[in-house]
This record gives sequence, C-alpha cells and structure tokens, in this order.
Amino acid sequence: MENMTIAEKVSYIKGLAEGLKLSTETSEGKILTAIIDVLGDIALNIEDIDSDLADLTDVVNDVEDSLIDLEDEVYGDGDTSEYGDDDDDDALYEITCPNCNNTITADYDVLADGTIECPNCGETLEFDLEQLDEE
Repeated sequence: MENMTIAEKVSYIKGLAEGLKLSTETSEGKILTAIIDVLGDIALNIEDIDSDLADLTDVVNDVEDSLIDLEDEVYGDGDTSEYGDDDDDDALYEITCPNCNNTITADYDVLADGTIECPNCGETLEFDLEQLDEE
C-alpha cells in the first residue's frame, strides 16, 4: 500500500467497506460512507493540485531558462569591460581563512579596513594592502 497514490488508497478503503457490506441504514454506515466519499473528493483535489503544480513548475523552468538567455545576451560571458564597469573598486577578492580554510569574498573597501573576522570560526584576519596597491 506504500506505493499507491492517494486515490488508489481511497479506492482500496472503499472496496474494504463494500466488502464489509456496511449498511447505509445505520448511523455508523452513513458516517463511514460519508467519510469515504469525502476522502475520494480530497484525493481528486490533490490530483488536480499536483497536475497544476507540474504545469506551474514547467512554466517557472521556462521563465528561468528565458531569464538565463536574457542575462547572457545582456551581460555576455561576464566581461563587463565593454560596459565601462571594469573599475578596480568593484573587484572582489577571495580570502581563505588559515584557521578553518573557509573562503571569504570581500571587496577592496573591506580589505582596506585592515582586518576582517572569519564568519565561520571567528578568527581575525589581518591584511597588508601595500602589495595589492602596487599591483
């Protein structure tokens, strides 16, 4: 019963109830029959929701693909020099913490402060920007 859909499970329960020959004349039979009917309706609604979700997922994936294509068209391969945005102030630098080997990305302004705390282990990292300024 594990690999059955909800609708299949409801049908199975309905079959069990019919096999018990529940009388719809008794209060218990009326209640159980009504519960099984409601379960059937819920199962159908869930199947509709699953179908709608699959359709929506397809649409979102198509939009995502279109957005990726648009980004490639607008920004190209990441070379921003043709747009005049190749300022060194916008450059990002990767720093590896010697204590925990966590990689931290920071811009020049953060490095210019001289120190940064590793967000992973809390180690204080110090920087000497003279070499970077010479480059």
